[in-house]
Amino acid sequence: MNHSYIFLAPGFEEIEAIATVDVLRRAGMNVTTVAVNDGSSLSIKGSHGVIVEADIFVDNADFCDAEWLICPGGMPGATNLAANPSVSSALTAHFKKGGKIAAICASPAVVLEPLGILAGREATCYPGMEGMIVDAKMHDTPVVALDTLITGKGPAFTLHFALAIVRASKGESVAQEVGSGLLVYPKP
Repeated sequence: MNHSYIFLAPGFEEIEAIATVDVLRRAGMNVTTVAVNDGSSLSIKGSHGVIVEADIFVDNADFCDAEWLICPGGMPGATNLAANPSVSSALTAHFKKGGKIAAICASPAVVLEPLGILAGREATCYPGMEGMIVDAKMHDTPVVALDTLITGKGPAFTLHFALAIVRASKGESVAQEVGSGLLVYPKP
């Protein structure tokens, strides 16, 4: 079974990271949390003080079995992801081989844009950061889901972002089942 990996750097947006892991695991997806730090601790503090224990260190990770590489937003979490050479290398290699990448909030602009992953594609990001993206068609919508790229606008849309990943990996019926259990579907 393919793995999905979600990067957790100091200052990550807790809702975007934790809810995404939760939704994907409810759908039966194998998700590994990846500590992006100096390698001294698997504990990563989010942007609002919530501490999460990651599964592995980024420098010990082998992403060759990755289905999805996922970047939550948050500040300075997105900046810390963008500054980490291991994260940039993993995302670039995965993108070049046609792998699936998902990013939400600040991460499309701060992490993916500098790597050229958004070039010529459609995306969304946290309001006000669109100006950082020079070569993508930006949409003011909660989620933009393409075959190998899913972007989300921000924390309020995390469940929709995560369900888009489920839909792309497991199909509409699984996304509907998980979303219904979470009371996302039917929409009020």
